[in-house]
Amino acid sequence: MKTHQRVAAMSFALLLLAAGLLRLTPGVGAAPTASISGTVKLDGPAPHQRPIDMSKDPSCAQSRAGAPAAAENVVVGANGGLANVVVYISHGLSSPVPVSSKPVTFEQKGCQYVPHVVAVNPGQHMTILNRDNTMHNIHPDPKPGGGNTAFNRSQLGGGPALDVAWSAEEVAIPVKCNVHPWMHAFIVVVKGPNTVSNNNGSFKLENLPPGTYTLTAWHETYGTATQTVTIAGGKPVTVDFTFKAK
Repeated sequence: MKTHQRVAAMSFALLLLAAGLLRLTPGVGAAPTASISGTVKLDGPAPHQRPIDMSKDPSCAQSRAGAPAAAENVVVGANGGLANVVVYISHGLSSPVPVSSKPVTFEQKGCQYVPHVVAVNPGQHMTILNRDNTMHNIHPDPKPGGGNTAFNRSQLGGGPALDVAWSAEEVAIPVKCNVHPWMHAFIVVVKGPNTVSNNNGSFKLENLPPGTYTLTAWHETYGTATQTVTIAGGKPVTVDFTFKAK
């Protein structure tokens, strides 16, 4: 056998051997992920929420179907759970952080913003809808020079959806409606995983890789609170936050 034929045969045999070893070698999987969950509570009596008079716009009053509306700056459940708290990882995430591909829906419904507080990633699409039988205008007012652009757009009831995205992190962008002055909301723009506590104060962040993180909770009235948490071995972590009533 010629020399080059022997070399080719040996190379082929080595390739077969390597392939066999790869099949026999156990695969090295990614590190297991885990969740961070918990409850945000208010320590002390919840303040009385101001009732909203919608009588100046009969369509708004009718949309409430006999259920009076109230301000939503402090919403507390029966167990003291605090709603509308944005919980996010403010430090410890790997870079670059992927942007969520899931659009967020922000509605004008019953002449209030639903949800009252919404959290998104920079660059994540937000769909804005008007579910009412009256005209609204959505007027987010980010801080000047912060990288986000203010706008003031009218939207007819049942009209085309608005699609917007925010360029920079900002906690938080206030939103108002110039047609209905009682309508207020907040858009919180943060990188990475985020969630908003429900009416029971519960929250959950999922699919987090191992690491040590700073977890921040933000509320429009009570400000921010932080805790350091460590995820290891795919074990879920429980973290609770408490804000002191004013």
